[in-house]
Amino acid sequence: MNMKPQRLNIEIGEKEAEGIYANLAMITHSPTEIILDFARIMPGAPKTRVQARIIMTPAHAKMLLKTLQENLKKFEKQFGEIKIQGGPDAMQGKSIGFETPGTNEEQKDG
Repeated sequence: MNMKPQRLNIEIGEKEAEGIYANLAMITHSPTEIILDFARIMPGAPKTRVQARIIMTPAHAKMLLKTLQENLKKFEKQFGEIKIQGGPDAMQGKSIGFETPGTNEEQKDG
């Protein structure tokens, strides 16, 4: 059966349109869910608080990953390469902020 794509009208509330700044993302998972927690680290502050939590299925997380990769390629084509502060070590779990999967020992064993 050939289904036509359905047009979806998406609205955004005023509060959500302002957005939330995050410079820390923590990712955890269970067999059926991927949980993304977004927070802000402030210089000199000893703790932070999760500003937003997104829970999705592993399939949706994989689709999000592919869509982010495609959009980052388009971004870099238009604006140039995105430099990761701290060089190659920044992507090896030696930085503060967004981390790649596997930098958390608990996730490596999971």
